[in-house]
Amino acid sequence: MGRLSEYKPWLHIQDVPSKGLSSRVRGWKTGRVHHLLSLLELTDFYVLEWSLDVTDVREQFPLLPLEETLAIAQSCGIRHPADPKTKHPVVMTTDFINTVRRGPVDFDESRTVKYKSDLLKQRTLEKLEIERRYWEARKIRLKVVTEDGIPAALAKNVEWLHSEFVMRP
Repeated sequence: MGRLSEYKPWLHIQDVPSKGLSSRVRGWKTGRVHHLLSLLELTDFYVLEWSLDVTDVREQFPLLPLEETLAIAQSCGIRHPADPKTKHPVVMTTDFINTVRRGPVDFDESRTVKYKSDLLKQRTLEKLEIERRYWEARKIRLKVVTEDGIPAALAKNVEWLHSEFVMRP
């Protein structure tokens, strides 16, 4: 698990098939390479990098132990995500866990990034419910972010600055 430069994401871009752009980006805050599985995750990542309140960004955060999400799914009557080939249950992940500083207090926030169109799909909502209940049990609110919640101009500007800043020794 770890934090900052020591954090190891559960999934890397080569671990999952991509339906779009996946990226590896060295973070300003962490100094390590972040594995982002969609263009929307990348865009949100740039906003998180810019935020002075966010002190750590951990992507593809595993919801462990697996038995807990299996129990949540069963209690909700929802089919737990499984490997399409083996049919074995897979570990679910949250897109981002961020450490946020407000005054003298640090706390973690969970954040999932979804396209608005995906929120119209029953299966997406079922998996979000498992994720929401997992974080609720830890007294952490799950924030769902769509493309409407990401300031596009800010993200584009940070993207431009990000490449210049990271390349400097």
